[in-house]
Amino acid sequence: MAGPLAQPGQASVGAQQCSAGAPFLPRRVPEATVARLPLYLRVLAELADAGSCTISSESLAAAAGVTSAKVRKDLSQLGSYGTRGVGYDVELLVEEISRELGLTTRRAVVLVGVGNLGHALAGYGGFSARGFHIAGLLDADPARAGERVGDLAVQPMADLELLVVQHRVSIGVLAVPADAAQPVCDRLVGCGVTSILNFAPTVLTVPEGVEVRKVDLSVELQILSFYETHRARTVYETHETHETHKTQPADQAHRKGRQPPSPGADRGLAVHI
Repeated sequence: MAGPLAQPGQASVGAQQCSAGAPFLPRRVPEATVARLPLYLRVLAELADAGSCTISSESLAAAAGVTSAKVRKDLSQLGSYGTRGVGYDVELLVEEISRELGLTTRRAVVLVGVGNLGHALAGYGGFSARGFHIAGLLDADPARAGERVGDLAVQPMADLELLVVQHRVSIGVLAVPADAAQPVCDRLVGCGVTSILNFAPTVLTVPEGVEVRKVDLSVELQILSFYETHRARTVYETHETHETHKTQPADQAHRKGRQPPSPGADRGLAVHI
């Protein structure tokens, strides 16, 4: 639905010059909006496959897990405002978001680290469906050289620079141990890779102009653990409050049934009339 893909290195329509002698100047789309565009695209692609022609901002928001106001604001960043009473054209919106995300250009990706996680990533079909071509698999373990993973054979790390240049790779995926991540990142950047998806549990240092996205599964699990802990604490505190309220009426009734002490009784003094 996103239209034909350009070859690696070939500019898409949105990245060409606007007019003779005037270079194309991209809009500054907020990072938060960029992070939500793939969510919208996934929903819209499913709708397009199902034959839906239009969708309202409310329906798109509900399917993407955001507010309708946020959807309208995000899509207005792309110049898409929809039609009152009709909504958004699904096919047109797929094309607009795909172009904004650069998915109209087929991009070569190299995956470094073919352990358990690397195997899973190499076999993920979603990359190809979105225009990402895994050009090569690399691993530092000599015993893995030549191992087949799908249609690809694992190559030694010595082939990294040649692989990147031959396939014009712009994106590197790191599924290596933490202590190996920075040296591998440096080699990738050194031979022209400008975007890194990092699964290693460490922070990478890169020069200006290189983008890094970090995916740390252990951090995500710790965040979920935080919510589980506080959910359990809330349940406990709610139960305690409920039990306290249940005992209060009985205490109050008990106090009402007692006679108030006579003046001076607390000092042990007799009161004579």
